[in-house]
Amino acid sequence: MITLEQEPRIRTSFAAGALALLAVMTGCTVGPRYHPPTPTAVTAPNYKESTVNFQDTEGWKVASPQDAMIRGKWWEVFHEAELNALEEQLDVNNENIKIAFQNFMEARALIAEARSQYWPTITAGPSWNRSKSSGNLHNSSTANAGSTTTLWSVPLDISWEPDLWGKIRNQVHEAQYTAQVSAADLENERLTEQASLAEFFFEIRGQDELQQILNETVAYDQKALDVAQGAYDAGTGDYISVVGARTTLQTTQSSAINVGLARAQYEHAIAVLLGKVATDFSIPAKPMIYTAPAIPTGVPSQLVERRPDVAAAERTLAEANAVIGIGYGAFFPQVTISAVGGYESSLFKHLFDWPSRLWSIGPSTSQIIFDGGLYRAELHQYQATYNADLATYRQTTLTAFQQVEDALAGTRVFSQQILRQQEAVKSAQEFLTLETERYDAGVDPYVDVITAQTTLLNDQITLNTLQVEEMTSSVQLVQALGGGWDRSQLPTPKQVSAKVPSADYKLQQ
Repeated sequence: MITLEQEPRIRTSFAAGALALLAVMTGCTVGPRYHPPTPTAVTAPNYKESTVNFQDTEGWKVASPQDAMIRGKWWEVFHEAELNALEEQLDVNNENIKIAFQNFMEARALIAEARSQYWPTITAGPSWNRSKSSGNLHNSSTANAGSTTTLWSVPLDISWEPDLWGKIRNQVHEAQYTAQVSAADLENERLTEQASLAEFFFEIRGQDELQQILNETVAYDQKALDVAQGAYDAGTGDYISVVGARTTLQTTQSSAINVGLARAQYEHAIAVLLGKVATDFSIPAKPMIYTAPAIPTGVPSQLVERRPDVAAAERTLAEANAVIGIGYGAFFPQVTISAVGGYESSLFKHLFDWPSRLWSIGPSTSQIIFDGGLYRAELHQYQATYNADLATYRQTTLTAFQQVEDALAGTRVFSQQILRQQEAVKSAQEFLTLETERYDAGVDPYVDVITAQTTLLNDQITLNTLQVEEMTSSVQLVQALGGGWDRSQLPTPKQVSAKVPSADYKLQQ
């Protein structure tokens, strides 16, 4: 027999035992344990298109040692002060980077939303009500028919769903992995914008060099026209030479004018990258010839750790695995513990008196008995998504190696082609000099001079194009290698879960 003195102790023991049981049960987590995918096996000690495998060829070479990597501000490898200044502005003002950053901040807020489910929901609902019942309820069971009543109420509702099967934990893990994906996407977007700026910068310098080539050619063609016109006026030349010289001049002038279009478009593109109005932005013309610097490529086995897009693909896979755990949790009962307490009185002055108190407490559980196979179908959907994300990860890895090999091949081949093209320009210059002398001596017609002029100009344009392509290929190589990023910079689940000051979410103007 239980005495009145024993009853409180028994109730306390029962409550403690129930809480202990819940604590044990909340340690259960259903669903598959995540194992990162095995990286694509790479047996070669060097990249296939690396100049390490082309020791006998001239031109561009990769930096040594092979296990070195670019760190930090990768664009500084080009030793171009103006480019460095533009890149510094980009990281602060680029709107696409800002979008990616705010997506990351949103993902961090979703972690806090998921973690809030660990805690009870507490609701307060104070109310006041005055009512009068009908007086014609004499045969009704309603007490005090026809009376007027007042009711003051200050209830407090508490509801808590213990995480018995790890559903909430899987939701938190999913949100954490999603935030890591967003962090990797931010770095990938930053790298993409930085590489675009560098490419556009070298394209502009290439256009400036091309403009100088064409301007010099126009000046030469103008002199040639003056000579032909003078000879014709003196009666020692023919009119066809004048027409030929004038046609060559006009064609070159047209090409020189057209250069301004491409340069303007590249300049406008850089303005957008820097978050500036194209109307108010300009880059001074500066004809320059660049040579691609030696770039440390590291070894192939390091690549998957250096690419933010590969990191994002792997974290997406972890996120999909957590979603499968959520799907498994749907098969288990849902338990909710609810409690209501507060005060209720007809008179406000007695509202908080001890006899005015009210309370109730009790758990409830629900379990789907039949849903037409909905939960099973959803689980299959999540598993298929995981398999697709696994294939995406492997495809991303394969694409990463392809891009590195493409950029290596491009930079190496362009550098070799430049050497030959420089010789072609030198020969074309000599050809023009000899042909001009033969024309002046009356041996060859002026059409042969035009041919030599066209050959030289085309070779000069081709050389300039190759030099620009070599530089853009070197930028693409750095981008394919992941820039100065590596996986150690990816924030951990703990770091993305850290509390963010409310000021960081302030609306911007």
